[in-house]
Amino acid sequence: MRVLVTGSSGFLGHAVVAELADRGHEVVALVRPGRPVPPGVVDAVVGDVRDVDSLRSPVSAVEAVCHLAALVRVRESLTDPVRHWRTNTGGTLALLTALAEAGAAGGPRRLVLASTCAVYGVPGGQPIDEDTPEVPVNAYGGSKLAADRAAADLAATGSVGAISLRSFNLAGAARGRPDPDPSRLVPAVLAARTGRTAALTINGDGSAVRDFVHVEDMADAFALAVAACAPGRWRAYTVGSGRRSSVRDVVDTAARVTGGAVPLAYRRAAPEPPELVADHSRITRELGWEPRRSDLPRILRDGWEAHQRWYPVEK
Repeated sequence: MRVLVTGSSGFLGHAVVAELADRGHEVVALVRPGRPVPPGVVDAVVGDVRDVDSLRSPVSAVEAVCHLAALVRVRESLTDPVRHWRTNTGGTLALLTALAEAGAAGGPRRLVLASTCAVYGVPGGQPIDEDTPEVPVNAYGGSKLAADRAAADLAATGSVGAISLRSFNLAGAARGRPDPDPSRLVPAVLAARTGRTAALTINGDGSAVRDFVHVEDMADAFALAVAACAPGRWRAYTVGSGRRSSVRDVVDTAARVTGGAVPLAYRRAAPEPPELVADHSRITRELGWEPRRSDLPRILRDGWEAHQRWYPVEK
């Protein structure tokens, strides 16, 4: 199958491109000007996901799209919400326009969206599954939920089959490439450990619990979802490991895996959900997905090995 991947130059994009290529798909990368093209693609197209004119030609030449391009920093969505709505929702609407036109010309297409557990907001109960009420509390979650709903509405017309993968905290390494985003916990821990930053700053006492999923397990979910898309149907899947890991757990595990302490600093606790953990029963039952690499030691070991290759350890 020929598959277009938007956001292909990102952390998740590298993993998804590699996994699709390994499974025999012909991968076309959509990249913004100046961004690197990941290995494993058969073609690369320079374009902007918010510009429907740059999407029409590549979309018409493929059978499926994995839509990863988005802004993903929750705190930035609080200070610049319009930018998140323009990219996350507006970019998806531009893509859906191109998909609808392509479907009208040559039959149904497949679409897999990178969504997020942020669409559920701060649920009262844990773990989170697909029946959890969708009550986002920031522009990031709201803009991604709007994108999901737009995809569901287009699927209902029969012109596309769509799946939204609602991921938790991506971490680890993408085929030896570390996560470059210092706003996420695992790369922040490793940056402090290597001396690239003075210390890891912890909000409060480090008791907040999160669900970490290995980026290569997430790539597996995309490959399975591409195969499972059915015209006229939209389906959402909650994708996480189901394992509870506090900030302190991540720090302590990193110290064991790397053989050295992570320097820490503390600040007053910021408002945040005390716990976010996935119930991945549906995607396991329906698509056969398993979080095979998503135990915390494996995530940190892969991230640490990749981090050391990309960034030297300060003595």
